[in-house]
This record gives sequence, structure tokens and C-alpha cells, in this order.
Amino acid sequence: MERLADRLDLVNHWTGMTVRWFALIMVLLQFTVVLLRYVFGFSSIALNESVLYLHSGLFMLGAGYTLLVDRHVRVDIFYAAATDKTKARIDTFGYLVLAIPSMLALLYWTWPSVINSVSMMEGAISVGGIPAVWLLKSLIPAFCILLIIQSLACLLRQIITLRSGVENRGAQS
Repeated sequence: MERLADRLDLVNHWTGMTVRWFALIMVLLQFTVVLLRYVFGFSSIALNESVLYLHSGLFMLGAGYTLLVDRHVRVDIFYAAATDKTKARIDTFGYLVLAIPSMLALLYWTWPSVINSVSMMEGAISVGGIPAVWLLKSLIPAFCILLIIQSLACLLRQIITLRSGVENRGAQS
């Protein structure tokens, strides 16, 4: 099970290593947009939208990586002081009852819209913008799939923890 979890982790690891560059590109592009607008008096809707596309890609494709490195938002009133087994039980519940089903529901309900958008190659958000709204909408199923993959990897690790006989106290905050 550990080996399967490691392989599932690799999907989001490499995705995260790729999309992290979106942040740098986005900053440089936004700097270029500002420079062109205020120094040279040139404005481009497509250039502005490209920042939006990169921002969307960064967050939608980076969500699985965020879960992989355990940097997602967690309200840990009781969790921080819990034992490893208790944390594993809470996380198992979260993955089985909350994360995976919600991603499957989102995937199911958005799929027709995404397929429709891709099939007609839905155009720009604004006149003169990037003619690829279908690309933005395609990020939704990618987001769902990446989070499902990472949730399964994390779930496997929680099952391993629950099967082990070791009971360690969590770190005190």
C-alpha cells in the first residue's frame, strides 16, 4: 500500500513542480502589463487575461500538491494534540466522507459543461481576449482528479497508520 501511495504522490509532486513556475511567470507578466500600460501606453486584453489563466492554473492544478505537502487550511482545535491514531481516524473520515465524494460530485456536475465548452472550443471571455475559455473550464475536472488522486494516497497512508500498533502523541501547539 505504501508503494501505491508513493506512486500516487508522484502525480501531484510533478504537477506541483511544474505549476509553481506559473507564479513567477504570472508576476513577470503582470509587471510587463503594468510597464506597457503606464510607460508605453499600450494595453492588451489578451495579456491581462493570460495573468488570469496562469492564476487559475496555479490554484486549480496546485491544490493536489498543497494536500500532498500538508499545507492546506486546517482548523486544528483538537487535532494538534491528538494521537496519531486519532488523527488517522479524523483524516480517514475526511477523505472518505468529505473530500473524495465532494470531488466526485463536482466532477459529475461540471463534466457536461466542460465537454460542451471543449466541443465548441468556447472563445474569449472578453473581445480581444484569449479564445480559450474551454481551457479554463478544463481545469475543473483536472482539479477534481488531482485531488481525488492525492486523497487516495493520503487515505492509504491513514489506513497504514491505523493498522500499525504504534500510538504516538501529536505535537503540542
